[in-house]
Amino acid sequence: MKIFQHTAILLSLLCISNTAFMQSIEIPYIDKKALEEIVITLIDEIYDGRLAGSEGFNKAAEFCAHFFMDHEIGVAEPYEYFQTFNIEYNKIVDPLRFYKIFGGDTTRFKLGQDFVARGFSGSGTYDSDVVFAGYGISLPEYGYDDYADIDVNGKVVLIFNGNPHWQLGSNSWPSSSPRYKAQVAYNHGAKGVLLVASQNDRTAKPFGSVATGGIQEHLENVTSLHIAPSVADKLLAVHNTNLERLQYQIDETRRPHSFRLRPNIFKEVHALYKPAVETMNIIGLIEGQDEDLKNEYLIIGAHLDHVGRQGAHLLFPGANDNASGVAVLLHLAEHLARNREQLKRSVVFILFSGEEHGLLGSGHYVENPAVPIEKTVAMFNLDCIGFGDSIRIGNGKSSPTLWSLARDIDSKTDQRSVAQTWSGGGADATPFHQAGIPSLYFVATNSYTHLHLPTDVAETLDLELMAAFTKLIYATAWKVLTGHYEKEEVLF
Repeated sequence: MKIFQHTAILLSLLCISNTAFMQSIEIPYIDKKALEEIVITLIDEIYDGRLAGSEGFNKAAEFCAHFFMDHEIGVAEPYEYFQTFNIEYNKIVDPLRFYKIFGGDTTRFKLGQDFVARGFSGSGTYDSDVVFAGYGISLPEYGYDDYADIDVNGKVVLIFNGNPHWQLGSNSWPSSSPRYKAQVAYNHGAKGVLLVASQNDRTAKPFGSVATGGIQEHLENVTSLHIAPSVADKLLAVHNTNLERLQYQIDETRRPHSFRLRPNIFKEVHALYKPAVETMNIIGLIEGQDEDLKNEYLIIGAHLDHVGRQGAHLLFPGANDNASGVAVLLHLAEHLARNREQLKRSVVFILFSGEEHGLLGSGHYVENPAVPIEKTVAMFNLDCIGFGDSIRIGNGKSSPTLWSLARDIDSKTDQRSVAQTWSGGGADATPFHQAGIPSLYFVATNSYTHLHLPTDVAETLDLELMAAFTKLIYATAWKVLTGHYEKEEVLF
């Protein structure tokens, strides 16, 4: 057995099994405190919620690059740790306010609990009437139009943020992205939207998000808030109805039920918008020792970005999403670097930017790889692995040999993985899968309780689960890096 030393911490080795399959793997004892410390660092206020393109994200990127340097993890030329690209940027700043006004009374709603600004909201300050406009869909040519026979000119529309779960004949619904819905409202003269979860949505809480469904026209003067269902019901109460009844009526009749509300609102949103700012993936490399196999690569990736903050008082820390994945990746990099002499293949570590915008960093890497795509034998994606109750290994239906390798290792160690899997990649594994690279997506089951909420903090994390992920990913990577896995044909 070898003894790993981690600065001032002595790490012992745990031999998994003496079966023939597992003989060549020695897994270091995982220092849970070290994992936690990395998470605590990355969710600090100075990193500003790690919004891609922000100074806070850049500081987090510097922290990770220095971690690579400190542990003698090299660069993947032509990049020197940073692979830069441009990204659309929208930061929500103070003041950010939302009131209900009715009968001389004013109700002030609480940021982060009752409402948040939607990513890529425009700016505006105004008192306004509100119109309920169902799903915010306008398809008169197909016989469905939430905007028919109502006047929304100069008003704010209250709409569900998803699409109906029923189909309009053989026609498909348009995009349900908030930008598209805001564009439809704007086309009818509205100056703002209030988005609210339908009763079928998996979460009803207002959450931070910069996902927009792709780059579209930025509506500089159209504000977009995501509000809690309880807030919408307060706006509807004077009409003796609520969201549940309205959705039921629309879904049962498959006809719009739009109307003007009697309360009006005060709304103030300020957004700093830039069509393109620089951000970066952070890339490190450990070269393998075998003359032939060192030219083949395993990629281990995790997204560093999150959804930022809104004003001075609402921070989205992103402990599980995805400081947990970053912490495990850095821990893996440290241990593999200490064992570099035993690695035959090379390993590339990538911390992606722009995942929250729509997998932009991983997509950019696949189009501009630091190592040849055709020589990349596998990709592991680590995302939301600090909160949940077990381990899911996604993309097993597309990369079944790689998936079986990980599952077999787990069956001989912590036995925390579940049989559920899927095809097509998932999150940042998706661009790699689409490029024909066998990929696994490591994620915790029931991991999204605090997703994109201010409550995604370090205190919610299960450090035992993070340690189990680290051991499993380390052992699976070890098999790939020591030549015990041959690249398989990806199933589409």
